[in-house]
Amino acid sequence: MISCPTVEKRVIRGHYNLSTPFYRLLWGPHIHHGLWDAEETPRVAQVQLTEQLAALAGVRSGQNLLDVGCGMGGSSIHLAKTRGCRATGVTISPLQRSWAALSSRWHRTVGNTEFLCADAESVEFPDNFFDVVWSVECTEHLFDKSRFFQRAARWLKPGGTMAICAWLAGDQLDDPARAQLVYDVCEGFFCPSLGSMADYRGWMEAAGLTIATATDWTPRVAKTWEICRQRVLRSKVHWVARLIDRDSVMFLDRFDTILAAYRSGAMKYGCFVARKADEAEG
Repeated sequence: MISCPTVEKRVIRGHYNLSTPFYRLLWGPHIHHGLWDAEETPRVAQVQLTEQLAALAGVRSGQNLLDVGCGMGGSSIHLAKTRGCRATGVTISPLQRSWAALSSRWHRTVGNTEFLCADAESVEFPDNFFDVVWSVECTEHLFDKSRFFQRAARWLKPGGTMAICAWLAGDQLDDPARAQLVYDVCEGFFCPSLGSMADYRGWMEAAGLTIATATDWTPRVAKTWEICRQRVLRSKVHWVARLIDRDSVMFLDRFDTILAAYRSGAMKYGCFVARKADEAEG
């Protein structure tokens, strides 16, 4: 695991309060990577990532799903609308919570969605309550990842499913250049640390979960940053960011860094699905 001790939670919250309009402008309603098979549009690729993870997790009608790090509510709303689940989204950003709630009204999913402004590391839910705990590109921002997985496993019903997509530290990080790339990504994207594929497997298994899927999706998602970089260069967003917030400028400046990290193997992108034993198995 690579750590960046300079990251602070207040900065993460502030970043998403300020930068959510930039995300929407650059990338659309889903704040996560796209998953490519061919020459799909970014919008299609983003939905493909959500759908692929939902298929692996077996998300279905009537389930209670917790979306940790829900952003603008894109995944929650999509899953409520297309799969008939009841989604509870959690975001640290008041702006994102309001945006998600308005978007849910627009898409007529209010009855099946709820959005909370809360810290994923301190929010409380009843034990054995959710059928699915879902998190796409949020665990990177957590300071105590191991404790989060312990808590999230308790929230799952017996037989429930955890579905995670996450930025990962890659292999061979004894190479100083690769380690520096990961550190620079952590600093630029406000991640206290990036765990490896082995770290995530270990955290889930220590929480009593059984790994069903642990897949490296890096080759299928890296195009995200090629497109984002092109859009930043073509737009005026970088100059607007300079007028608003120094941290937002650093965020935009590190697009090349994360792309280099993916291409060199210093970083990976992982998909994980894990199951909690049901009562009969226990």
